[in-house]
Amino acid sequence: MQTFGFIVLIVWLLNLLAAIITVFHEKRDISTTWAWLLVLVFIPIFGFILYLFVGRKISHDKIFTIQKEQEKVINSLTKRQKEMWQKRDLDKHSTQQERELEHLFLESEGAYLTTNNQTKLFTDGQDFFDSLLADIKSAQESIHVEFYTFYADDIGHEVLHALENAAARGVEVRVLYDMWGSSGTNYKFFKKLEELGGEAQGFISSSEKQIITTPRLNYHDHRKLVIIDGKTGYIGGFNIGDQYLGRLEKYGYWRDTHMRVYGMAVIQMQARFMMDWNTTCRRTTKKRFEFEKKYFPVFEGHGKTKMQIVSSGPDSERQSIKRGYQKIISTAQDYLYIQTPYLIPDDSVIESLVIAALSGVDVRIMIPCKPDHPFVYRATEYYAKYLVNNGVKVYRYDNGFLHAKTMITDDTISSVGSANLDFRSFKLNFECNAFCYDADLTQQLKEIYEKDLEKCTLLTPEYFEKQSRWRKFKQYFSRLLSPTL
Repeated sequence: MQTFGFIVLIVWLLNLLAAIITVFHEKRDISTTWAWLLVLVFIPIFGFILYLFVGRKISHDKIFTIQKEQEKVINSLTKRQKEMWQKRDLDKHSTQQERELEHLFLESEGAYLTTNNQTKLFTDGQDFFDSLLADIKSAQESIHVEFYTFYADDIGHEVLHALENAAARGVEVRVLYDMWGSSGTNYKFFKKLEELGGEAQGFISSSEKQIITTPRLNYHDHRKLVIIDGKTGYIGGFNIGDQYLGRLEKYGYWRDTHMRVYGMAVIQMQARFMMDWNTTCRRTTKKRFEFEKKYFPVFEGHGKTKMQIVSSGPDSERQSIKRGYQKIISTAQDYLYIQTPYLIPDDSVIESLVIAALSGVDVRIMIPCKPDHPFVYRATEYYAKYLVNNGVKVYRYDNGFLHAKTMITDDTISSVGSANLDFRSFKLNFECNAFCYDADLTQQLKEIYEKDLEKCTLLTPEYFEKQSRWRKFKQYFSRLLSPTL
């Protein structure tokens, strides 16, 4: 018996040593470090397995060496703009708030500022898919599709059929989808597309076997991009699935925001897709494709929206989208309107929101009325309560499920993309947003927001106080899990 106890003690000590070395070896915030350390210490074997699959950082993973090489190409394109900025010749007519944000993205992400973009907003799923299918049908050179969710349901088959027809007429078609987000969709779904000359693969992992054996289950490609002929792009919150058309009773009407872009900003979307595709090719038999001129046509968009396409993900420590959000929050002067389905920000973002509200800025945040993930929604309620008690106006959208990820401020600056105001979007997911500088576009988004307010309930401190103890307990408990939600 003493021998058994001695063995258990030795195993526990070795596990403790391995836990300390493993967790502290990687740079991460203190709360996450301690959370994983507790898991590894008190759940010795299962905890370590769990850490390998969902806790290990991937910023130094060898599969991203290709992406880092290609980023050098992007950086060479932004070198001229950085030189112009130093001479103050870049975007002289912008406000100080705009210039600071533009410079932040230029330095942090190498996000090239384009000025000739035409935009069109979609808040209804049917309108979005009608436009997307029309553009796919008129494509002549290439179609690149990247979605977190690509379901094999009715609208999924309709989009796939349009892609198959495009491939059949000689258009280059590539589809990149997240294996986790597209659960139930496998490579067989795209078999005919590949027979016709198109290509499809799951982000990083390309098979059900690899998604189990590769310890990256906590890192998802949450981007929602479509690039057609290198000239037309789509970016925003819609995925491909029937639920985004309001066909699932569980969610009801699906309220989202997506944007069609025609202009030079599409070049950045194209580069983003190419880097993601080529990175994934490291673990598949798919062929990489190079940064050739045919994918980056020179043309005039005849628009007036200034725009930067900004990406972030666990492969980088820069957290560019989060920094952009914080910059917008901290420099807002009149109002700040936010829509997000998941409100689980870290302490720095929370305090930025509170400081803005207490400084007299009209800060409004709109969240859904129902959960799609129970723990996530309860955590959202916890943070909503905190913000309400500290001067931020939080509204509950009651007309279905709100999935839009938008931020607008002071009549000139707006953001539309895939990134939520939560820990997962900041640290764990691969995201992509369009940051725009245009009074007309911002006004459109503001009018949409104000129309949505008519279908909302303003949450008050009394609303939260009247909730049951059990519901409050679930909120507190879910908040403890927030770094991993």
